[in-house]
Amino acid sequence: MWRQHDLALESHPRGFHLITREVVAALPELAGVQVGLLHVFIQHTSASLTINENASPDVRRDFERYFNRAVPDGWEGFEHTQEGDDDMAAHIKASTLGPSVTLPVRDGKLALGLWQGIYLCEHRDHGGRRRLVLTLMGE
Repeated sequence: MWRQHDLALESHPRGFHLITREVVAALPELAGVQVGLLHVFIQHTSASLTINENASPDVRRDFERYFNRAVPDGWEGFEHTQEGDDDMAAHIKASTLGPSVTLPVRDGKLALGLWQGIYLCEHRDHGGRRRLVLTLMGE
């Protein structure tokens, strides 16, 4: 079985946001999959996806602080500056974390660890709505 859905996420402020519930809600077929994989892909170059801590918001704030320090907006060495001070930094952060995650599916649920969730990593001040492609495969 293969299914694919598009998911449009509402605009989020810059930061790391849990989106596990939105992803699961967009997949009505998930409950019928005994074993499989879910691939989640973001169709943007200034936002990314990752898997990490789903309980403490401190972790998400620490991620944001770390990446802002490691790749500061408006760094004087950037040539690509036409779209604002946060744009090139956002591209680098998105490439570092990546555009997709692949998750195991078991008994109709994502087989995430107890403290794991899917993050939307918004690297722009005003990134706008983000689009995801969800590809579910399994039996």
